[in-house]
Amino acid sequence: MLKIAAQEQLLPGETLQEKWDFAQSAGYAAIELRAKGDLHFASRLPELRQARKDGVVMPTVCVEMLHFFGAFDDTLRRDAIEQMKSQLSVIAELGGRGAQTPASYGMFSRRLPPFEPPRSEEQDREVLLSGLTELGEHAAREGVTLYLEPLNRYEDHMVNRLEQAADLLKEVGLDSVKIGIDSYHMNIEETDPAAAVVAHAAYIGHAQVSDSNRFQPGAGHLDWPAWLGALHTIGYDGYLAAECRLTGDPIEAVRSVPAFLKGSGA
Repeated sequence: MLKIAAQEQLLPGETLQEKWDFAQSAGYAAIELRAKGDLHFASRLPELRQARKDGVVMPTVCVEMLHFFGAFDDTLRRDAIEQMKSQLSVIAELGGRGAQTPASYGMFSRRLPPFEPPRSEEQDREVLLSGLTELGEHAAREGVTLYLEPLNRYEDHMVNRLEQAADLLKEVGLDSVKIGIDSYHMNIEETDPAAAVVAHAAYIGHAQVSDSNRFQPGAGHLDWPAWLGALHTIGYDGYLAAECRLTGDPIEAVRSVPAFLKGSGA
């Protein structure tokens, strides 16, 4: 049976301990943290250390920044790398598995005007390989993993499909860099999401879940038995982290996710 986590902002409660109480009652096995920029995640260390002491399971963190390691601007790119290094170090101190980030988010889309980005594909690749290598080496030193998340074509122009991410990771050649898959983005970009999971099994390290419409699993039309079956086929042993919007009563929506996923094959 796959382990299910919820991102912290979805859970009711003022503290991580309160959120954890709800999460456990709803059938979740962990909380995925969110990390803003400006070293905000590191500033939470006293809170996070206490939560871990109190038994809160926090295996992964997902970025919530305004710029990323694939940014066009050198200063922003450098800052994003330093932020990610800090987040990797913090999740390592908490005994976690790793941190997930896209190459960029909302920076450029080839599907929207002006259609041609200010950097060539070759330059994009150079920037991505450099960033992934530096972050991967830091992750290795910390004993955790960097998860590269492919986003859909409207949110990123560089890494949209698992095959693109795997191609980069193959060249980077570090076990400390894996793909963080997301069911929502895969539903848009992959011809056959389940087949893509199987084809790139060696590179998959983390999984986030939301339905075809970005709402909680069960609120859209994604083929969950096929997608979850593919994860079982490859022997995936990580978490399914709910990263989604909520439709309907928010408490009931969050509460419904573990039961729905388990009923769909998780």
